Order: sequence, then C-alpha cells, then structure tokens
Amino acid sequence: MQKIAVIGAGTMGNGIAHVFAQHGYAVNLIDVAAPALEKALQTITKNLDRQVAKGTIPPDIKDQTISNITLHTDLAAGVKDVSLVVEAATENIALKLKIFQDLDQHAPADAILATNTSSISITKIAAVTKRPAKVIGMHFMNPVPVMKLVEIINGYATDKAVTSAIVALSEKLDKVPCVVNDYPGFIANRILMPMINEAICSLFEGVAGVAEIDTVMKLGMAHPMGPLQLADFIGLDVCLSILQVLHDGFGNPKYAPCPLLVNMVTAGYLGVKSGEGFYKYTAGSKDLVVSERFNQ
Repeated sequence: MQKIAVIGAGTMGNGIAHVFAQHGYAVNLIDVAAPALEKALQTITKNLDRQVAKGTIPPDIKDQTISNITLHTDLAAGVKDVSLVVEAATENIALKLKIFQDLDQHAPADAILATNTSSISITKIAAVTKRPAKVIGMHFMNPVPVMKLVEIINGYATDKAVTSAIVALSEKLDKVPCVVNDYPGFIANRILMPMINEAICSLFEGVAGVAEIDTVMKLGMAHPMGPLQLADFIGLDVCLSILQVLHDGFGNPKYAPCPLLVNMVTAGYLGVKSGEGFYKYTAGSKDLVVSERFNQ
C-alpha cells in the first residue's frame, strides 16, 4: 500500500492524513468543501511545526509530509488509483452508507475500504458494497498524530488477510493495533461512554459538581483528563450519538443517555467545538473554567 485516500478533512481526517503522509505514503485528502481542505492543510502544517519545534522531526520531514498530501473535492478522482481508503466523515450512518456505495463504485476492485467510525456497525457499512470481505474498521484515537492506539474492527465478512494487512500497516505507522469484533461501541466506546454518561448522571443528580467529578477521576483513578472535560473534547453530540448506538444495539437501559446530555446537545452546548459544554472555552486561553450553568 503506497497510495491512500482519506475521506473527510475534519479533526480525525486531517490527523489520519498527517500520520500516513509523515510515514511516506502518498495521501489524497478528500472533502466536498474546498475551505475544509485548506483548513485541514493549515492544521497539519501547524502540527508539523510543533513537532519540529519540539525536535521530534527534522524540518525536511515536515516539507516531505506536506508534499505527500494532495487535496481533492471529487471523490471519484481521489480514489481511482489507491490501495486503501480510510473514511473519516461525520459520525452519521446515512452519510457513511452513501460514501461506501460511492467508494465501491469508484475505488479499484482490490482496494481495502476502511472506516474510522467509533461505533457504527462495520457489517452494516460493508453490506452496501459488493466487497464486504474488504471492508474493515480502522478507528484512530484523537489526536491522531499523538495517540498510539488503532482499534481494528472486523465486520462479519471481513477477510482475515485484510485484517492482517491493516494490522501490519498500523504498525508501520508506529501505532499499536488492537483487533476487536463488530458489536455496538466495539471496545473503546463500549467502556468509555457509559463512564462518561455516569459522570453526567452524577452531575445531573447533584452528587457532585463538574470540577469535583473530574478531580476524583484524575487524582483517584490516574486519568489524564476527567470524564466531563473529555466529553467536551470529544463533542457532546458525538457522545450522545454513540450512546444512542449502544442503547439501540443492545436494548439495555444502562446505555440510555442522561437527560442532561440530551438537553445540552439539543441546546447547542457541544463542548470545545461550540465554545461551551461542561466548561467554557475561550480562544487563546488554556484555563479550565467551569460553565456558569453549573456554578449556581
């Protein structure tokens, strides 16, 4: 695999493109919105500059990485000659199914189609293609250039040779691959999201405040970030979406999203991306300030 296509120029997509390009792969970064592509390239450049400043890569690697990335707004043109596609579009099942139908039509017949989904069924995605054996989950963690884990998810029909190829590729990216099977939430979010949901329920029920809940988990459980801050970082809308997938998939009330989470998402308080969630975020400031809504 020497040429890779990445679908989606958002936070995950630009991070995935960055990692592949830095490891010498030619990357076609694809998004329907040209401004999103330009913003992604700016983000990648900024992150590479940070790596150079820290001495983790030499300046020539930065230049080579950027030169390895080509921007495309046309999906058909961007995937016509690649060995692997990694889809990293919005976590929306209808959108992903449409993308995979298009990929199946335009990508080479022997290309592997991977999705960075954090919870949506690989089997369901694969079923809309004529190559279900070549469809697999390749779930990177955010921020992609920093986090070592790649959760590799086998769909019901994924070929073992495809799994082996993606495991080997992940290792070439200096990542640690963990292979899991296709059930709602896989492993990462099946365990993480109920913890985040329970933290939100504890706040909702008045057991403790935002800072107290996060401090207990950081100092008591050695978590680098408290669950409420982490929820803000992930995006409260994403957390809600994953919990709904878990709840629908298992039919178990323990996965039911907390009413507070539902209300916050409905009102547009999505965390870092919207400027406020459990904490308030100000551009240029690294101070962690609890939202006034939870300081009453």
